[in-house]
Amino acid sequence: MAEDRTTHFGYREVPETEKARLVGGVFHSVAARYDLMNDLMSGGIHRLWKRLAIELSGVREGQRVLDVAGGTGDLAARFSRIVGSSGRVVLSDINESMLGTGRNKLLDHGVCANVDFVLADAEQLPFADASFDCITIAFGLRNVTHKERALESMLRVLRPGGRLLVLEFSKPTSELLGKLYDAYSFGVLPRLGKLVAGDEDSYRYLAESIRMHPDQETLRDMMEDAGFERCDFHNMTGGIVAVHRGFKADA
Repeated sequence: MAEDRTTHFGYREVPETEKARLVGGVFHSVAARYDLMNDLMSGGIHRLWKRLAIELSGVREGQRVLDVAGGTGDLAARFSRIVGSSGRVVLSDINESMLGTGRNKLLDHGVCANVDFVLADAEQLPFADASFDCITIAFGLRNVTHKERALESMLRVLRPGGRLLVLEFSKPTSELLGKLYDAYSFGVLPRLGKLVAGDEDSYRYLAESIRMHPDQETLRDMMEDAGFERCDFHNMTGGIVAVHRGFKADA
């Protein structure tokens, strides 16, 4: 019998068939405190990162937007207001706990009239070809087992001329900043996770998964290999986070 192919789960090597389950366990564990931890971990700066991604998306009233791995709905809520009653937003996530948390939050804020919630795997999006004007995936691509499949799946459901925005942790541009960031990620985050969310291991995984994610240039190349055009990226906070953008060719 052929040996299973492996992939990384943080710094561990695991069978490819196991990664989705393991990642699912992480996000099931942290879903209830996810937003609070985001604010604590980033000092609230994640809101500015998301705002820039939305500005770069160029989304307008009446358009259709898909937020992949949308979790607790930060981007979907903003897009809902932008596209208005004539547009539509789909918040998708592979994790039922995260999707449920996002649905409840948006319902509480009264912004669900033009939002649909879909349990979906980024590698096999259950939507028709050319369905969306814009797709976003924020802090989710690094958790996908086969990133190239997810990029190809997102390209398929984009309309010609549509664009993809990938907001993700990346590689600091300064060696000093990188060392400080490592010290914070591995010294502070797991302890914060244990104190606030009662889960040290999940936040250690999150720190490790960031280090295993492709750097800015590599991810740009991956997007081009998947078929996206005019790919670029914008560093934020010294490259700790970057937003990548790519377009589907016009028909």
